Amino acid sequence: MSLLQGTTGEWEMVIGLEVHAQVISNSKLFSGASTTFGAAPNSQVSIVDAAMPGMLPVLNRECVAQAIRTGLGLKAKINLVSVFERKNYFYPDLPQGYQISQYQHPIVGEGSILLDLDNGETREVGIERLHLEQDAGKSLHDQHPRKTFVDLNRSGVALMEIVSKPDMRSAEEVGAYLRKLRSILRYLGTCDGNMDEGSMRCDVNLSLRRPGGPLGTRTETKNVNSIRFVQQAIEAEARRQMEILEDGGSIEQETRLFDSRRGETRSMRSKEEAHDYRYFPDPDLLPLELEPAWVEDLKAALPELPDDKKARFMADFGLSAYDAGVLVAERANADFYEEVAKGRDAKLAANWVITNFFGALNASGKGLEEAPVTAAQLGGLLDLLADDTISGRIAKDVFEEMWESGKDAAVIVEEKGLKQITDTGAIEAAIAKVIADNPGQVEQYTSGANPKVIGWFVGQVMKATQGKANPGMVNQLLKKHLGG
Repeated sequence: MSLLQGTTGEWEMVIGLEVHAQVISNSKLFSGASTTFGAAPNSQVSIVDAAMPGMLPVLNRECVAQAIRTGLGLKAKINLVSVFERKNYFYPDLPQGYQISQYQHPIVGEGSILLDLDNGETREVGIERLHLEQDAGKSLHDQHPRKTFVDLNRSGVALMEIVSKPDMRSAEEVGAYLRKLRSILRYLGTCDGNMDEGSMRCDVNLSLRRPGGPLGTRTETKNVNSIRFVQQAIEAEARRQMEILEDGGSIEQETRLFDSRRGETRSMRSKEEAHDYRYFPDPDLLPLELEPAWVEDLKAALPELPDDKKARFMADFGLSAYDAGVLVAERANADFYEEVAKGRDAKLAANWVITNFFGALNASGKGLEEAPVTAAQLGGLLDLLADDTISGRIAKDVFEEMWESGKDAAVIVEEKGLKQITDTGAIEAAIAKVIADNPGQVEQYTSGANPKVIGWFVGQVMKATQGKANPGMVNQLLKKHLGG
């Protein structure tokens, strides 16, 4: 538990999240208009999205299927009957004057997410509900000094609002929650999780209380669009609330915004309650009734999810919880690793993928699909290591060359003459010369004054053979020639 230390004692954060995840679908929730990101403003707007008189919504079956898949991935209850309601409010980017959403009867009920924390521990966070709703348009305030422009391309795009229980107690736990949720959504193929494109946005509900005491008054910080900013917003809002409470003040229930440049939250409006939205069932949409067999078919077709894949990697490949967690965070990364590890030393493969391959990927700023080294090529390099064609040190040099040139490891080893020397006679000749040239170090070793000098001898032999000698053979033969 992460507690805040104030002048009057300790404070505990109580945090719940509302994540708006844009559904991956070709068309919108209630219209046939395209959902492609980045199109020209107002070029993907149907008469339904623009709220023309007489328009009628038609529910998109694939969006419903995506919500069900997500609920199943969150180990949540799928409600076979749900109801679409109108949430009434007025804003320039909401042409209808209401948003079609779900309130009292959502499509998905309670579930849970298992967090992977930095200290290696895991922690469960409850999911309260998931409901489907249509997105609003987008108001653009920075296009003109005196006017606000409205782009309705996003109007009507299907959203899943995923509401957690107030189970989190620190910014670190919230970061772990968002990373795991995004990972699950991407594995399922229900949302791409690209927060920078707005397809995953987060509202933070936060209050402070004395440890274990009654809940305090919460605020909601709206539409934070990166995990880093969410964590910064939590720290800033917690500090603000603590200062007010320590001075004897009270927290107002309100909606706030996070200013990432100033690192602070600021008031947006007083917090609306449900009755302010005047919810009522949408008269144009019948209650949504799901066939149990369809839900079961969707469940049977789910992919292996991160937690299950992590457990399998640990059981089948003998990986640590940390290594397995790193590898399964993204489905494409896990698939890459499995291809590299197939028929090879799984732990060695994990080390090379995490340390060398991911390290080069991060340094280059490339995505996995842009990497100049394929899984098959990396596997080929590990094969050369396994059969002693090259040493571990040479392998690192070969990998760097592979990254620069895109060539196979075997080609580079052949072109540059990097094959490991395993010929006993050649290694013994190098050892004899090093021993003859360094009588002082020989005396240190044979007299027992400095037995660790053997490591220096290994280094000198490796240098003399340009790193090509088999290190194990060098160690063994040195001890024989030095009388150790």
